[in-house]
Amino acid sequence: MLSDAMDYFGLVHEFDQAGYYETAHHQFLLKEMAATIKKGRIIVLAGIVGCGKTKLLLQLQRALKQDAAVLVARSMAVDKSRVMLNVLMLALNYALTSDETANALPKQPEMREHHLVTVLHKQNKPAVLFVDDAHDLNPETLIGLKRLIETARDSDAILSLMLAGHPHLKHELRRPTLEEVGARTVIFTLEGIQGQQREYLAWLLTHCAQGKTKPETLVTDEACEVLAERLATPLQIEHYLTLALEEAFRIGQKPVTVDLINRVLARTLNDPEPHLIRHGYNVKSLAQLVNVKPAEIRSFLHNQLAPGRMQELKEQMLLAGVPL
Repeated sequence: MLSDAMDYFGLVHEFDQAGYYETAHHQFLLKEMAATIKKGRIIVLAGIVGCGKTKLLLQLQRALKQDAAVLVARSMAVDKSRVMLNVLMLALNYALTSDETANALPKQPEMREHHLVTVLHKQNKPAVLFVDDAHDLNPETLIGLKRLIETARDSDAILSLMLAGHPHLKHELRRPTLEEVGARTVIFTLEGIQGQQREYLAWLLTHCAQGKTKPETLVTDEACEVLAERLATPLQIEHYLTLALEEAFRIGQKPVTVDLINRVLARTLNDPEPHLIRHGYNVKSLAQLVNVKPAEIRSFLHNQLAPGRMQELKEQMLLAGVPL
């Protein structure tokens, strides 16, 4: 946010730096995921774009490290579509070894797996590898990770894999073609702030404002209601609230009103295409899923096909688990 706009409204933090907002659902997920990790499992945390998966995973990592009962590893590779098994095994090795030999992961497959299992035994505690944006991992990598967990288990070591990604990942793992991995995966779904958008707004404004600044002097109750009704995730609320405050500063208005909120909200916010993208389905992936050309998917999303063909594609997507 513009620094002048922050001064104008008496804000001390930008909205995306407010911290960790926790609900009873968040607490439940933290407890269940921590318990499952200690059993040596593949675990998936699925949620739409901006619902708070990354922040929840960071909170889980902090809790595990504080407990000291689990070794925590994290993949920092950005382009997950190009990440192969050896890269993730290297990330695991970084966490398991703390000396100068951390980079010395053998290149030969047999020696590599033996090395990791040996290190796990020396640590004598469960280990978990966190992988964010896991919806971009290719199936071969997922299968390889599953087999690595089994190799550790056969050698009396405990290794878990914590994956986070779009709901698309959850649906893919439930497809028969990925049964080898999906049938062995524990899946959790993050609902985020669903049903608590109004409470989240109040918390956000309170945590980002100066001590004497009251939330109602920043945004009217009616404007908050519109934001809560139209928006579903922390990311959306933080983004559009920032736009609204910057626009209010530009025209010299305080507090933010309903008219100003309606002015900054995107008209296509909840159209089919952005809705599907939040769940991890872009035009290319949808075209591959139902075996049609991308151009036809674009026509479908813009309601430009004949009614019969629209219904046919809709039924195919619903059968594939696409959240239309």
